[in-house]
Amino acid sequence: MRILFVVLRSAGAVAILAAIVGQLITTSAFWDSRGITDHTILFVNFFSFFTIDSNVLAVVVLAVGAVVLLRGGVEPRLFGTVRAAVTAYMAVTGIVYNLLLRGVNVSEGLVLPWSNEVLHVVGPLLVVGDWLFAPGRAPLDWRRIRVILAFPIVWAAYTLLRGPFAPDPLAGATTWYPYPFLNPALAPTGYASVALYVLLIAAIIGLAGAGVIWVSRRPARPVVPSTP
Repeated sequence: MRILFVVLRSAGAVAILAAIVGQLITTSAFWDSRGITDHTILFVNFFSFFTIDSNVLAVVVLAVGAVVLLRGGVEPRLFGTVRAAVTAYMAVTGIVYNLLLRGVNVSEGLVLPWSNEVLHVVGPLLVVGDWLFAPGRAPLDWRRIRVILAFPIVWAAYTLLRGPFAPDPLAGATTWYPYPFLNPALAPTGYASVALYVLLIAAIIGLAGAGVIWVSRRPARPVVPSTP
């Protein structure tokens, strides 16, 4: 069981990293095709997506987690907290994308299809499945939910504060938001709709975090030490 999840974590980290790099290269090429040669804003905007940030964290957690499993025993509490947070983020990434964003029109050639599926479907399923079934999971106390909520709160504040001043070279606009439902100019009732979406996402993250912690408090699967 332990070796199986070492392999799954390692393969998952490689697959998600490849998807991130593949999408970044595709986005860069798309910008080049539109005659935009300054990619500074591209990189900042690219890594301002919650999906990308969550998947970057997932790569780190899966890679470190593979090493932790190889060492045996119960995972360190700090790592368990970080893994719990990333599990909640990836779960929400999959839920929000498939409920709100799947089928949203984007410019042809901007999205790499296989990468999109890895980042929004395969990655979330892998990380959530890993949390449910991998051995060595440490039980977490309920106070850890504050840690889980910290990053999304900071991200939402960063997004809404930066949006009105972030340029969008592709659209020739002076504002940019990573997701259309966070753009008050596109939301049905402006900032009121945006506030509702933010509260909804916060609630989903809170529920996901509570679920992740609840799972951690169930009896963990034992880690069998390697035979010398």
